[in-house]
Amino acid sequence: MSNGDRRNGDERSREERRAGVPNTITSIPLTDPHALPANPSVGDLVKEATTQVSTLVRAEVELARAEITRDVKRGLTGSVYFIAALVVLFYSTFFFFFFVAELLNNWLYPWLSYLIVFGVMVVATLLLALLGYLKVRRIRGPRQTIESVKETREVFTSHDNKTPAATGPGASDLSRSSRPRPDPSGW
Repeated sequence: MSNGDRRNGDERSREERRAGVPNTITSIPLTDPHALPANPSVGDLVKEATTQVSTLVRAEVELARAEITRDVKRGLTGSVYFIAALVVLFYSTFFFFFFVAELLNNWLYPWLSYLIVFGVMVVATLLLALLGYLKVRRIRGPRQTIESVKETREVFTSHDNKTPAATGPGASDLSRSSRPRPDPSGW
């Protein structure tokens, strides 16, 4: 093997390592290594449930982060229009609009030419502010995360409330009063 071939192989392996390609080929197991035994113990079941709840919580947090990041980007885009409106309002008035007013002054009364220029400035400001408002108005918040958390809560509470004494049509008032009340916050 020549030095050039060795160098190309080293460069390729560095690129593959950067891309997350493993150095060795892993085998594909014929059975699920995470599968519980046929008769799992209580400890195994608790461990598996804890792992699954942990994964679920991490996924919910990641979803919320993605949605909030999206909304922050939309808010920043909308705020650019507000900033542009302020720039037009404050800086352009001193140079360009005085020029236009003096130009109109050749054909109209001076007060009328300045009033027309002021009206154009106000319309431009309102238009840019409207564009900024339309961008910011599209921010919705993490709706998917809230719905997902509600569904998860319903799944866990529906399994908790299924006791034979409290679910039948002839359930006593005592069993109804001992049910957990829904969270008033809506979560």
